[in-house]
Amino acid sequence: MIGRALRRTGRFAGSLVGAALAGAGLYLAAAALGGAIPGRVAVLPPGDAVEVGLLFGPIHVDFLLPATPPTRALLRDASAAVDDPGVAHLIVGWGAREFYTTAATFADITAGATLRAVAGDASVLRVDVTGPISPAAVYPRLHLSAAQYDALLAAIAETGLGPRVAGAGFTGTDGFLEAEPRFHALRTCNTWVGRVLRGAGVPVGAWTPTPYSLRLSLWRAGLG
Repeated sequence: MIGRALRRTGRFAGSLVGAALAGAGLYLAAAALGGAIPGRVAVLPPGDAVEVGLLFGPIHVDFLLPATPPTRALLRDASAAVDDPGVAHLIVGWGAREFYTTAATFADITAGATLRAVAGDASVLRVDVTGPISPAAVYPRLHLSAAQYDALLAAIAETGLGPRVAGAGFTGTDGFLEAEPRFHALRTCNTWVGRVLRGAGVPVGAWTPTPYSLRLSLWRAGLG
């Protein structure tokens, strides 16, 4: 009797694992498709007045923005370092509040923060700074007109930048601002990057929940 119960438990656990793997596979396939399908893009005059970088990590993509006066003004509340005259670029990303403000490295990731991000959590915007970057550094570089860059900053502002998150930060120069909308598995940090880029007239895919789907979008558009 105990043996039958254990076998039933084992079959149930196996079914759960199988369902989870199937769900993950479907999600990744949908992400690739979403990156390949053209999204709705703002129509703006193109140009090369401003260079914007994309910093790709294993699960997250940040913007690398020039430290222009409008950029500093928009993001000043995140960190006092934004106004440092030695700053050449601002690093900007969006994500789930609990996950993003606690996971400085992969070793810091917890199951609770991950599950909350998947199911739904408040969001935050992270801002950090860096000095000049070597022209030889390898990362996707997008060249925008002044109108496109203004639209990109406006799309970031539409995130609903709120007050600074007290006590959150990893580098001594970074900071977090409360943001909108809520984060969940279908609205990830990378779909936010895609939305901001489309708002600036950059032709990325309709749904870009993973770094891979963003890279696929850039490749399809001849941008990376």
